[in-house]
Amino acid sequence: MPREADVLSLLLGRKPDHALPRPFYCDPDVFDADMEHIWARAWLFAIPACELPKSGDYVTYDVGRRSVILVRGADGVIRAFHNTCRHRGSVLCTAKRGRSPKLVCPYHQWTYELDGRLLWARDMGPDFDAARHGLKAVRCRTVAGLVYICLADDAPDFEAFAEVAARYLAPHDLVNSKVAHESVTIEKGNWKLVWENNRECYHCSGNHPSLCRTFPEDPRYISADENGDAPAIVAAHAARCEAAGAPSAFRISDAGDWRFVRTPLLGAGESYTLDTKAAVSLPNSSLPFRDGGSLLKFSYPSTWNHFLADHAIVFRVTPIGPMETEVVTKWLVHKDAVEGRDYDLKRLTEVWLATNDEDREVVENNQRGILSPAYEPGPYSPIHEAGLIQFVDWYAQAMTRALSGAGADAIAAE
Repeated sequence: MPREADVLSLLLGRKPDHALPRPFYCDPDVFDADMEHIWARAWLFAIPACELPKSGDYVTYDVGRRSVILVRGADGVIRAFHNTCRHRGSVLCTAKRGRSPKLVCPYHQWTYELDGRLLWARDMGPDFDAARHGLKAVRCRTVAGLVYICLADDAPDFEAFAEVAARYLAPHDLVNSKVAHESVTIEKGNWKLVWENNRECYHCSGNHPSLCRTFPEDPRYISADENGDAPAIVAAHAARCEAAGAPSAFRISDAGDWRFVRTPLLGAGESYTLDTKAAVSLPNSSLPFRDGGSLLKFSYPSTWNHFLADHAIVFRVTPIGPMETEVVTKWLVHKDAVEGRDYDLKRLTEVWLATNDEDREVVENNQRGILSPAYEPGPYSPIHEAGLIQFVDWYAQAMTRALSGAGADAIAAE
């Protein structure tokens, strides 16, 4: 029986509201299926647009065997291309980031315009048609200062997400922001374990002392309660933010692949800091008060984000192997904010640097335990792990549709 049929059989036989069977967290064939049917078909968060402020600025982003160049053109548009020369396939941009007026292959110096057109190829003969050998484009969209790519030829719909994202992110001026700090964490765990850990705070009190100074453990703060029951403080906070022009109500897509909700921090908390006060005195949001809480956003399979009144934090998840995942975290502040005057870098980053490392340990312990012959999928808490149940259901539905031949809309369909 083909291996993908085995994966489909496991999905169809899984226990609802339970962890997944062991192969989904460690098997190389399941990992390959994830990369082809989830990661190669979905819209993926790549970078904040402010990382490419000038023409010729580029970054590279590797997703499995696919390497992508994101570059800002002379016309100001950010585009994405497969990072492979149209001559003999060499990697075109070898650095993680840089700036160049043209894209030049280091092998034979084939030269491309920033919009992907082939400009120069030496001694290719009179019949060579440069117009047929431009870089292969990757679908690329920028919304509210965030850049997304899709590796599929037939991409899922992006418009519904873009419309909601534009409204919810409008108070957070990401276009006029900059990256104050970037951290890269390599977690020795499957990408789904990274997400499962993110989607619940059942583990927070026992593992995240710094984060728990401001982030609420009560799942009702982020509308995880299926009955819609929320503390009065949450409803009051949402009404206050909505009145100030900041969309706040819980909003999730029909397919469950993205969500927005604005939640208050604990007490008089203003930001993710040890003293609970704002970390940046020159904010990159238009919120008229510092205690605006956090706009929580996820977009499966690649990103979760926190947008506060004073700064923003964006996370990007990328699988490396069946039991290895990269998590990139970037702190965004106003482009005119000056380190040492408007913010202290240690104070800005220390809570989430600690939290990321604590999460790494949690995920790695989870992965090691799953490898034990004694492992069997256990039940999720309907009170504290409803968000986790939602993630696993989304994954199982998306994979089931893809493996049963539902076509390129498998990721976007429920």
